[in-house]
Amino acid sequence: MSDTTPIDGTPMSRRTDRAVADLVHGLVITHDVRAGRHGEIPTRTYRASAADLGVTLVWLHGGAFSHGGLDQPESHAVAAAVAQSGITVVAVDYRRVPPWSWSRDAPPGRLPGIRYPIPLDDVIDVLTAAGIEAPVVVLGGASAGACLAAAASLRLVAEGCPVPSDLVLAYGTFHAQLPPINAELRSRIRGRHGLVQFRPTTVRRMNHNYAGSAEAMLDPYAFPGGHDLHGVPRALLLDADRDSLRASGESFATELAAAGTAVEHRVVAGSTHGFLNRPGSKEFDSGIRAIVTRLSSVAPHA
Repeated sequence: MSDTTPIDGTPMSRRTDRAVADLVHGLVITHDVRAGRHGEIPTRTYRASAADLGVTLVWLHGGAFSHGGLDQPESHAVAAAVAQSGITVVAVDYRRVPPWSWSRDAPPGRLPGIRYPIPLDDVIDVLTAAGIEAPVVVLGGASAGACLAAAASLRLVAEGCPVPSDLVLAYGTFHAQLPPINAELRSRIRGRHGLVQFRPTTVRRMNHNYAGSAEAMLDPYAFPGGHDLHGVPRALLLDADRDSLRASGESFATELAAAGTAVEHRVVAGSTHGFLNRPGSKEFDSGIRAIVTRLSSVAPHA
């Protein structure tokens, strides 16, 4: 979901362009492709020219698994903002599944085209390929990208591969079905805020479209929520205040803690889903501060 509502009379696109121009100033940004089992995977690396804290964040944008890319603010602006602090960021352009209908269920049977696990394989292939070298490697993402980050870490654990030191997960959808919405969250998404929410049927359609079948939705590496999470690295979870998907984030934070993962869970006050896609907003700035603070705390060269 995206927000194109004008703020203070300024169209979102112009406001975003100005904010992004400030964020990229002084950075060294390089484009690359990395080999993957399904073909080349475009990536974009962001570095500050004057600082290196010894941390690399591998970052995955959102877009309901079917939209987005390296140029969307949730990728480009987030990567630039974090890199300004001396943290290297590698943004990944994983393969996306076909568009889906918000109002109609998918036909029965296995859906054709790119589906799970292909986007997840791309993430795994970038993480395990040569070229991402740092004393500390962190994996993170927003919305669908948060699900991919969590699932990738779980699969790396199962396969006995090196696991990122930390996860940064922003307003993710981690469960095949949206968990129940509690009374406190329901009070935050009433009235006009209820017009732009992910409803349970919407989440099911989105997730089915990604997984490719009802059976694949139950795979723990498609949607790790509700499965055995032992071994998943420590995690920072950022949820949006007025976002039905917070039900998934809160449940996932509880599940991670029960599995022995050290979890920091924060709700960004006043925010709605996709706040990291809105550079120049106070919610974007709050989210970036939380991410940078967490990553700086694990940096060996801080």
